[in-house]
Amino acid sequence: MAGFAPRLLVFATPERAAKELRRMAVDNFGIVEMVPKMRTLCIQLSHLECRQANILKQEMLSLGGDAAVARGTVACSIDSTDCLLIGTVKQLKRLSRKLLLQPFGLPELSGELEILLKHADEAPTAWKTSRRSLSLDRPLIMGILNVTPDSFSDGGRCQDPDRAFEKALQLEAEGADIIDIGGESTRPGAQPVSSDEEMERIIPVIERLSGRLSCAISVDTWKSAVAGKALAAGAEIVNDISGFTFDPEMAPVAAASGAGVVLMHTRGTPQSMQQNTEYGDFMAEVSGGLRDSLARAHDAGVSDACIVIDPGIGFGKGAASNLELVRRLGELSGFGFPILSGPSRKSFIGTVLGRSQTDDRLFGTAAAVALSVSHGASILRVHDVRAMRDVADMAYAVMHG
Repeated sequence: MAGFAPRLLVFATPERAAKELRRMAVDNFGIVEMVPKMRTLCIQLSHLECRQANILKQEMLSLGGDAAVARGTVACSIDSTDCLLIGTVKQLKRLSRKLLLQPFGLPELSGELEILLKHADEAPTAWKTSRRSLSLDRPLIMGILNVTPDSFSDGGRCQDPDRAFEKALQLEAEGADIIDIGGESTRPGAQPVSSDEEMERIIPVIERLSGRLSCAISVDTWKSAVAGKALAAGAEIVNDISGFTFDPEMAPVAAASGAGVVLMHTRGTPQSMQQNTEYGDFMAEVSGGLRDSLARAHDAGVSDACIVIDPGIGFGKGAASNLELVRRLGELSGFGFPILSGPSRKSFIGTVLGRSQTDDRLFGTAAAVALSVSHGASILRVHDVRAMRDVADMAYAVMHG
């Protein structure tokens, strides 16, 4: 007798699970029913009352899942607890419905769970800018164009407007979907420049490129005055490293223009951000910062369709934290927005591989880009466009092809 030959199957996406069921000739109704059972999720909740956590624990156990809580929760001998819900998509959706009948504020949690589970099932399909809608049916490559004398990797190479113009055309030819133009270095320790100086560096380049490039133009700035001039000159995306926290006028400027926006997490300014890279609950703090930026965007009237989030690899984080960001990037999908990853040539790659020269980090960048795509990144901000175009497309094909 040959035996049953059991083997483990891992489904990275609902689509992959459904594809396997179709291969087995499972009927369509069965596929709809089975796919949620084939995916187990963990959802963290913070600072719950013990009575809330105990209800969640009981309900998850009754549904065949589980919930992890702190010691002392059952006896209510502690003031509060975090709670980790563990179950399939189907179990968690059933929990959400059952919470509508529970006391202690749990019906509000029901709505929040429904939204999170919807985001986990439905990845964003497009990113709207002030001039177009960028399809996310494959990863977008954002090519870096620094018109600065002191950027960490390519400072001074494109400071001349003519060289910057030619470099942008080259990046587009190599496969860039977006050109991200910056006039102020944000490397650790970089000194700030005035809005006037920043505009003198980038506005002539943007004006000249606006009529030549087919791809989108992004402006890498945290200053509202610079962003306003750049958008008027032809940019359609604002990439703000501060996530709308450095300049209170940035969110209204972005909202009024209808620009696409990248909201990045950082802690501190470029001058101070690497002086304290210790965190308590690292991903909780990154998520909290992004949540604050999203609130600022919404308060100003920025459309959800225009928003991309960026966890800020290399900004206020040590090497271990940057590795953790890439590894746990998929956790940010719960926000429901496209995710940008920017590992290109960053110092954590040099630390891991022993590569002190930024130009010697191509393969390390390639690994980080591929893993970012596998964990849900839709936009990759890179220096080496031709190589990373291939890396991102190949990684996406493995995951979704």
